[in-house]
Amino acid sequence: MTINLVVFDLDGTLIRSHETIYKATQHSLKEIGIMTEMPEQKFYNMIGLHFEDIFEEFGFSVPDFEQFINVYKSVYFDFINRSFVYPGVEDILKKLRENKLKIGLLTTKGQDQAEKILKHFSLFDKFDYVMGRRPGIAHKPSPEPLLKICSDINIDVRNILMVGDSEMDIQCGQNAGAMTCGVSYGYRSREELKKQKPDFLIDEIFSLVKIIYPE
Repeated sequence: MTINLVVFDLDGTLIRSHETIYKATQHSLKEIGIMTEMPEQKFYNMIGLHFEDIFEEFGFSVPDFEQFINVYKSVYFDFINRSFVYPGVEDILKKLRENKLKIGLLTTKGQDQAEKILKHFSLFDKFDYVMGRRPGIAHKPSPEPLLKICSDINIDVRNILMVGDSEMDIQCGQNAGAMTCGVSYGYRSREELKKQKPDFLIDEIFSLVKIIYPE
């Protein structure tokens, strides 16, 4: 097994951001005139899904979805102080960089939003490739965005490790033919992740060292 590129999910994998996402979502829905109740814990358990799928699960739809996204982006950083980088993230990124591995990010957040968040936490320069949601490219669990990363960096998908906290991340990696690693400290339980049959399952991010550099 050779890993040449590690691709990380963002929310629930690198950044503990559920309170920011929830507060920004609630605020944005009210701004566009949608008054609805979304129990926090149920919402947290769906982070990683596309917003439209989350709203459908709660039994409503947003007529002008682009309007919602624009408001959401404009208020997101009003709640950024509720987010933080998970312990061990900066250490593992440094370790991978020192060992000349390529590092990628794959998130369902918009491209501009993903880059702004990484820059806010001083993480942007640690990545070789950042893939946010882009027009015309399907989002996770489709393999398309991961295969684009693989093509643009010119690395065989079989030498990629996809790391994330949700079924979307694992399914995306599996659909593309990459290796997969679930993290249990994010927004899905260890039991939920086990059902997806990832190649690896870890409880803290620096445990990736044992996977990438087995003794």
